[in-house]
Amino acid sequence: MGKPLFGLVLGGILGIFDGLTALFSAPETAPEIMGIVIGSTIKGLIVGVIVGYFATKCRSLVAGVLAGLVVGGSLAFLVAFLQGQYYLEIITPGSIFGMIVGYATQRFGEGEGARSDSES
Repeated sequence: MGKPLFGLVLGGILGIFDGLTALFSAPETAPEIMGIVIGSTIKGLIVGVIVGYFATKCRSLVAGVLAGLVVGGSLAFLVAFLQGQYYLEIITPGSIFGMIVGYATQRFGEGEGARSDSES
């Protein structure tokens, strides 16, 4: 599985959990949890593809984690800014999950041009 596709899948899965953290950090958001989870999943998909693509161009684990932090944190900030509240509750898990996706896409998945031994 290529790194962008791996990032997309992982980002979508982690996006669900990112959205569910709203129940713990801001329990008053419970009535809107479905919209929050859907939005976080979409955000996770976007972060996953961007960070996965970055992982195909740059092979540094540190750079991948930082890319995840920047992309995840930036998109989370945008969501918090549009919301006008809950900055810490939105940006913190978004940044952490972005870093996880950055780490995972650097460590796992096949990069561009990667071949198995049977193709050599």
